[in-house]
Amino acid sequence: MGDKMDNYFEIGKIAGTHGIKGTLRIFPTTDEPDRFSLLKEVIVEYKNEKKVCKVNKVAYHKNFVLLTLDEYNDINDAEKLKGGRILIPAEKALPLGKDEYYTRDLYDLDVYTVEGEYLGKLTEIYTTGANDVYAVKGEGTGGKELLIPAIKQCIISVDIAEGKMTVSLMEGLRD
Repeated sequence: MGDKMDNYFEIGKIAGTHGIKGTLRIFPTTDEPDRFSLLKEVIVEYKNEKKVCKVNKVAYHKNFVLLTLDEYNDINDAEKLKGGRILIPAEKALPLGKDEYYTRDLYDLDVYTVEGEYLGKLTEIYTTGANDVYAVKGEGTGGKELLIPAIKQCIISVDIAEGKMTVSLMEGLRD
């Protein structure tokens, strides 16, 4: 896994600005967008530079989080951050319950069927309305993307330490 990305978690991507005061429009990449309301500060990462910023105000608009930071109160400064990321230190991350894991830890897991057949690696995670969908690609999928819904019936076990996911393929998933 490497260095766990320096022990930061990405909780959002900067999609643009909102209004003229430099409020950032954030596309949340966390399962719990309301966690933004709990934060007193965040780290804005842009072009590999990280800057700790104080959270002034948090609002929610459609699928976006509107984040007003003390350090950016001008649309021209904020505009430049587009494409950047909002990070939090790992120790600020919400503790995980049993059977929960961080999405980013799932990438590159080796995926096996319950029968023990190796399918390939988890290459992509698609967020759909109802549930995430894991894309698996490798020898077992003939190099094609096999899409597996992230639901209890399909995802039997995830072992991050072992780097392994076991799935049950429902009828018709392979066609």
